Amino acid sequence: MLRRTLNLGIVAHVDAGKTTLTERLLYAAGVIDEIGSVDKGTTQTDTLALEQQRGITIKSAVVSFEIDDVSVNLIDTPGHPDFIAEVERVLSVLDGAVLVVSAVEGVQSQTRVLMRALKRLHIPTLLFVNKIDRRGADAERVLADISDRLKLSTVAMGSVGRAGTREALAIPRTSDDPRFDLQLVDVLAEQDDELLAAFVNDDASISSQQLREALVAQTTDALVHPVFYGSAITGAGVDALMSGLTELLPAVAGDPDSPVAGTVFKIEREVAGDRIAYVRLFSGAMRVRDRIDFGRDGEGKVTALGVFDHGTAVQRPAAFAGEIAKVWGLKDIQIGDAIGTVAGRELQHEFLPPTLESIVVPVDPNDAQRLRVALGRLAEQDPLINVRQDGRSQELSVSLYGEVQKEVILETLAEDFDLDVTFSETTPIYVERPLGSGEALEVLHAESNPFNATIGLRIDRARDGSGIDVRVPVDTRAIPLFVYKTAESFAAHMEEYVRQTLREGLFGWEVTDCIVTMTTCAYSVADGPPSKRGPTSTAADFRKLTPLVLRQALERAGTVVCEPTVQATVEVPTDTIGAVLPAMARLGAAVDTPTPHGELSTIKAILPATQADELHRQLPHLTRGEGVLESTFAGYQPVSGEPPTRRWRRGVSQLQHSRS
Repeated sequence: MLRRTLNLGIVAHVDAGKTTLTERLLYAAGVIDEIGSVDKGTTQTDTLALEQQRGITIKSAVVSFEIDDVSVNLIDTPGHPDFIAEVERVLSVLDGAVLVVSAVEGVQSQTRVLMRALKRLHIPTLLFVNKIDRRGADAERVLADISDRLKLSTVAMGSVGRAGTREALAIPRTSDDPRFDLQLVDVLAEQDDELLAAFVNDDASISSQQLREALVAQTTDALVHPVFYGSAITGAGVDALMSGLTELLPAVAGDPDSPVAGTVFKIEREVAGDRIAYVRLFSGAMRVRDRIDFGRDGEGKVTALGVFDHGTAVQRPAAFAGEIAKVWGLKDIQIGDAIGTVAGRELQHEFLPPTLESIVVPVDPNDAQRLRVALGRLAEQDPLINVRQDGRSQELSVSLYGEVQKEVILETLAEDFDLDVTFSETTPIYVERPLGSGEALEVLHAESNPFNATIGLRIDRARDGSGIDVRVPVDTRAIPLFVYKTAESFAAHMEEYVRQTLREGLFGWEVTDCIVTMTTCAYSVADGPPSKRGPTSTAADFRKLTPLVLRQALERAGTVVCEPTVQATVEVPTDTIGAVLPAMARLGAAVDTPTPHGELSTIKAILPATQADELHRQLPHLTRGEGVLESTFAGYQPVSGEPPTRRWRRGVSQLQHSRS
């Protein structure tokens, strides 16, 4: 019989103590005999040399432990905003989460970003107010902060004694405490009309057991968020949290007899170069020597499996629904690939995409090829760095969230690949959107068309934020099925050609928010009718002709360059508004009227993402150190003034020059 499994994420603002909490949970479960130190680089999950040197989590890591009859796969995630993409990949595989909040600092900017994503994905979440032993800890203030700033319905599962001292205690609520029952009724009745009616009619008719069951149900539905107190350093409150994990979060056995389905959320390589995929299995079973289909056209044979058990991954002949498996043998598998059909569990983009880029140059020009290979390896682990190479200069660039991420890439290249590199100045990443509609056609045997194919394409502007929609509504008889086998395969390949072309628009930036429709299609064969007679068409003809036709259509439509923006919420002392507003205006912010609430005021504004860091730097000086800035991605807006051009921009003439 399969054990129940809980796949649990630990998330937090940087330095809130989530890695230390992971250590404490492993220690309490008997997996480790001694608690590791973040400062000393001896924790179970921060195993990378850079993580140990910097004292921060860079890559997600999986460890496991058992609580009674439940196996817990715990995924420790980065807290620094430069590595938010690593967190995003983990969210799609979680059954539940623990959001760690410092009892001293309270709700911080990254706390809000993470909680918004957890709420959107309806992930059941417990909160752990950590560091109750630290000077300045205030449990009641932080609970109010959680309810007010995170807009959560919360239940305090205990209280704190001797806060701010080494002897701080986490005092759990007991099931026979009538005050706790009243608190539960007050919170749970907001989401349960029957419970409210029963309480109004006869409060004595509701048992503590009924209330506990309602708490479990509403926590599982992500309607209510229990709050635990404690200290990961001293261990206070950790036992109560562990009980809450198995009682309040949904642990299931899964169905091993269903078709196999899972999601890849992490890729790593062994020293020998073998690729390892981390797969969360939602149903079915995966066995060594199984042939597995993944992604769009991927296929491979499983050569080895590791399943997490009592701390680490151990070799097993099979992995089952609910488990996280390390899978060897699927050499072309990528992060985000689905194995089978994973309904409602696709990798969702919840956070701001990278908004910066920089060119990477080897100090020794002879290392250019090794650098390409090394960056390719890093892109396997983090696809959002989006390694690109200019066809003319051969320069390589990467997308970035910030300077810390750039420093980590530089150090990783030096330590793991023995490569000495430099980075150019970090610059913003823009996108292009079509201004209108444009259409182009290249016909078989025309003088302007050296390829054995006919392609007609139209590009239209789509709704902002909708991405790229490729449509291939052509007659099956016009498709070279002797090349692509099926109409579905042809459509998939055409989409690939289109998306590849749109990575570079008229000004050199990626084109998005558009609909590309194939209007005409034809091919040639040696024994065909006169209009189609000629050398037999190949996939290369369609692959090479698509960029030429689409580029012409794009030039006829025109594009507008847009920059990434953020919705900034700034909380400042009311008497500093006169200094803050002009500074925000100088940074290009479109500011709403400030909203006062007592001695503090809230200012909301839309501003370029590239200016958010500058505002963050200026805010302490403008507000006597009391200002707080939080920002969320707000989409792209047209730039004002001269549109910036990417240095790698190519025109139709270059495409035509290289088309053969």
